[in-house]
Amino acid sequence: MRVWRVFLLRLFGAKIGKHADVRGSARVWYPPNLEMADHTILAGGVNCYNMNKITLHTRSIVSQRSFLCGGDHDIRQPDLPLITRPIEIGPDAWVAAEAFIGPGCRVAEGCVVGARAVVMRDLEPWGVYAGNPGRKVSTRVLSR
Repeated sequence: MRVWRVFLLRLFGAKIGKHADVRGSARVWYPPNLEMADHTILAGGVNCYNMNKITLHTRSIVSQRSFLCGGDHDIRQPDLPLITRPIEIGPDAWVAAEAFIGPGCRVAEGCVVGARAVVMRDLEPWGVYAGNPGRKVSTRVLSR
C-alpha cells in the first residue's frame, strides 16, 4: 500500500521523492507542509505534526513512534498563541524510535538521535545524541 499512501500524500500537496516510504500507521497532519527527498522514510506510528514545513533530506530515517512537532505556544502571552517553526532532518540522519523533535530544530547531516531522546535545539553534523534533553554522547564515524 506504500504506493497508494505516497500517491495520496502527493495528491494533497506533499512533495515526496523517489523510493520514499510513509508507513501505514504514520500520521501527517498537513501534507502540503511535508517534503521528503529520495530514499527517506517515516516509519510506523510516526506523528508528523507539521503546522510548519518539515523536511526530510536524502536517506534520512524517522523511526517508529517518533514525534516531529512543528508547533508550540507562547507562554508569555495570556492567550497562549500558537507559534510554528520548521523542522529539518538532514541527509543521512536517523531519528530513532520514540524520539521527540521540537519546533524549529535542525537535525544536521549524519546525526543520530537516540531512542526516546528529546531534541529542542539544532544539532551538530555527525553527532550522536541521547537523553532528555538530548546531549551529544559521541561522534558518528562510518566504516567503509
